[in-house]
Amino acid sequence: MTSANLPPVTSHDGATNFADLGLIAPITNRLTEMDYKTPTPIQAKAIPSVIAGKDLLAGANTGSGKTATFVLPILQKIHQAQQSAKKDKGNFVSALVLVPTRELAKQVADSVKSYAVYFNGAIKSTAVFGGVSANTQMLALRGGTDVLVATPGRLIDLISSNAIKLDRVETLVLDEADRMLSLGFTEELSALLALMPQKKQTLLFSATFPEEVRSLTDNLLINPVELQLQSADASTLVQRVFTVNRDKKTALLAELIKQNKWRQALIFVNAKNSCKHLADKLSKRGITAEVFHGDKGQGARNRVLDGFKAGEIEVLIATDIAARGLDIEKLPVVINFDLPRSPADYMHRIGRSGRAGEVGLALSLIAHADYHHFSIIEKKNKIRLERETFVGFEPDEEMPDDEYAVEKPMAKPAGTGKKKKKKQAPVNVDIWAGIGNNDSDNENSSTDDSTKEDDFQ
Repeated sequence: MTSANLPPVTSHDGATNFADLGLIAPITNRLTEMDYKTPTPIQAKAIPSVIAGKDLLAGANTGSGKTATFVLPILQKIHQAQQSAKKDKGNFVSALVLVPTRELAKQVADSVKSYAVYFNGAIKSTAVFGGVSANTQMLALRGGTDVLVATPGRLIDLISSNAIKLDRVETLVLDEADRMLSLGFTEELSALLALMPQKKQTLLFSATFPEEVRSLTDNLLINPVELQLQSADASTLVQRVFTVNRDKKTALLAELIKQNKWRQALIFVNAKNSCKHLADKLSKRGITAEVFHGDKGQGARNRVLDGFKAGEIEVLIATDIAARGLDIEKLPVVINFDLPRSPADYMHRIGRSGRAGEVGLALSLIAHADYHHFSIIEKKNKIRLERETFVGFEPDEEMPDDEYAVEKPMAKPAGTGKKKKKKQAPVNVDIWAGIGNNDSDNENSSTDDSTKEDDFQ
């Protein structure tokens, strides 16, 4: 993949409004109504390229407006096509947005509907994901849809039921593309890609692009425009690290919450059962917390998330299904009670705070057993944070004996957990050449590693 021979693209870096980017009135009028004043850097650089029909590989800080970056030009493209040609009847899709989690699917779909208000219902958008009735989604797909936001597992099920066809997809978006391209899930993506036209526009968006993922994009993108706008300097997020003995972590967490009187706090742990365990411990210290993980039913998850977004829930303890794509307005603080297993997930977690230019705070509580892993997180993300201590919670100089007893090995790489996979393809080969199997049990698979508990359902 190279952009060396690409034709020049007009620079819009200095765009002061969305009309400068070539967006049409129904979109710019809606953005004005939503109080969108100036395009973000990723929007200013990427939207003209997407309008021009180019493939795109885009990386930017979380909260930088990536969703609008692909949704707005897609809506414009569909609208213009509708003006010039009669829409074919059938269960077809014009633009497909694939996402890794149910919550992100719902959020992106809500954004599509909101941005499309001034098209007066002419552009149909639908979201499909697991955890809810497939029959309802099949009814929603009757007659096709212009924009389909989907998790791969549910989409494969609906295709097998002849509810939707992908052979007329004109634009494919992989949102949170690092997870979508991880080797643990190539079968589902290979199956879906085989059903789409070879000639289409492909857009890849994520906050992080590890090298092993970047090497896989060669077979997905054709002469792409590549934008990497991640910048610690541009971030409004303050990152801090506190060292503490493991057996004092909960007490320190409670003290921080009480002392700072945050309006809200999002706390990350690594396992589903850890959510309730920590919530019970905080409750004994007078702090009420709700939990959010993949074992909760979809209705319960929606209620918890809606309550948190509305400010009705002050403390939320979650696994990594809350780490990607969720947009909580003006969330004051994110706390890593457990460190994420993946350095990339660290950036996605902390990106829930400090979004859209708001000042945010990310705290990590690390015990002796976490020191080495946090150094790896720093190295991979090219950051270096000062280790701080909190008065009354200073860690021992040496690792206490009880920490040796509870130290656990890091999780195995994606695709090697309980969900048995066929022979994995090496990183440097074309994993997109074949079609993976389409077993319906892929939808419900899970491992003890909560980073995969909700993917593609």
